[in-house]
Amino acid sequence: MKIPFFSKKDFFSAAEKNQIVASIREAEHQTSGEIRLFVESRCRYVDPLHRATEVFWILKMENTEARNAVLLYVAVKDRQLAIFGDKGIHEKVGDTFWNQEVAKIIEQFRKDGLVDGIIHMVRNIGGALKYHFPYNDETDKNELPDDIVFGR
Repeated sequence: MKIPFFSKKDFFSAAEKNQIVASIREAEHQTSGEIRLFVESRCRYVDPLHRATEVFWILKMENTEARNAVLLYVAVKDRQLAIFGDKGIHEKVGDTFWNQEVAKIIEQFRKDGLVDGIIHMVRNIGGALKYHFPYNDETDKNELPDDIVFGR
């Protein structure tokens, strides 16, 4: 997907990109939910959740049938992150879940680094999506691309 004012950055090696995308596909194969990862150098807002919200709408992630898409936002150089879940999943898990996940992710980044932290984050979010929106082989389809989206 091309976003006109974003340019691609190579934050990850080809192997790391493949690992991350594979973790997204693995998580999504167990749920009707959708997970996207957006990575950029710097967060142009004080609150990364505001940026994540903006990116969510730019990527048209609200267009899933069950409104169960989740955006994982990471600003690498600013060391900021946020998780934004659409209405369907947010109503199931609430603010407490998202705040707990962000705290877990920050700890995971400290212990295992960026790539392993992202993969861990994808698995945790995938687990919540699987619990609330289990995969149905007859009706589910991949509604959003699984690729990593890069900002500036």
